[in-house]
Amino acid sequence: MIANTDPLPGIIDVHTHAIDAEMPDFGAAYPQDCWPSLQRTDETGAWLAFGGRRYRRIDHRSWSTTARLADMDRYGVAVQVLSPIPVTLCYRACAHGAAELAALQNDFFARVTSRHPDRFTALGAVALQDPDRAVDELRRCMQTRGFLGVEIGTRVADVELADPSLDRFFGVAAELGAFILVHPSDQDVPARVRELGLGFGAGMPVETTLAAAALLAGGALARRPVARICLAHGGGALPALIGRLDKAAVMAGIPVDSPELPSRLVRRLWCDSLTYRDTALHEAVDVFGSGNVVFGSDYPFAAMPEPLDDVISTLSADLRHKICRSNLGAA
Repeated sequence: MIANTDPLPGIIDVHTHAIDAEMPDFGAAYPQDCWPSLQRTDETGAWLAFGGRRYRRIDHRSWSTTARLADMDRYGVAVQVLSPIPVTLCYRACAHGAAELAALQNDFFARVTSRHPDRFTALGAVALQDPDRAVDELRRCMQTRGFLGVEIGTRVADVELADPSLDRFFGVAAELGAFILVHPSDQDVPARVRELGLGFGAGMPVETTLAAAALLAGGALARRPVARICLAHGGGALPALIGRLDKAAVMAGIPVDSPELPSRLVRRLWCDSLTYRDTALHEAVDVFGSGNVVFGSDYPFAAMPEPLDDVISTLSADLRHKICRSNLGAA
């Protein structure tokens, strides 16, 4: 839980990414799989590589707390919640290596949060391709000061988040009160979408939508204990499709007054505010509930809104306070 002791000013940003500048390349130890690695170009720049190929140019804001704190003060951000860059989750790699990488990332987050406990908290990484290992690492994170929970992908290689094999993981997350940020990876976007140049604009939000729809319509959310599952990017297209999911459920025989109707179950989910349009954010608030939306920026990447509070600035003062501060503070 983040202490909500207003009048501390500023935003609590639940969607920011960070990486250890000293992260080792796992390619030598596990050459059969693709791994992320950092190739520094100078003091403030680097290439994030994946599988030995350049994946994304990043800068020191991804690892430097000094740079991050300066930006936070400039943008009016009181607390950043750090999480892995999604490509580093490595669900298609061997479980042993992925678990080792997750632990190293979590150790990095722990160092940052321990040095600046008033400014940073974290969502760790887990190797979900081995649910038992993931549970163990989740427990370790939740026993470490500064961790709110973990970030996970929208699927685990070819396994959906709704699959029964992940029931225990989500059950333990609920037991521990862990906050789970579901974030898509462009590695899961279909080739057709990438070839159309729509990976960022449509592919990743659709990945989130499919994962969430499967949780809602496949029975997983209904059979699992209530866990705090937050969908990145405003829940993707889920707010626009929730009525259609309801219609599909009714056509399949679910009564219109059932508590398992998707539009009712969805109130158990959360989302962040990263929608880029005020109308989309209002729709997300309507679907998820005003208490289940939190601020997210995607710092320090180009997907950040400009200015940072662009969309939320259109909200009422009360709703803005909930999204920017009290919802996560009370979580």
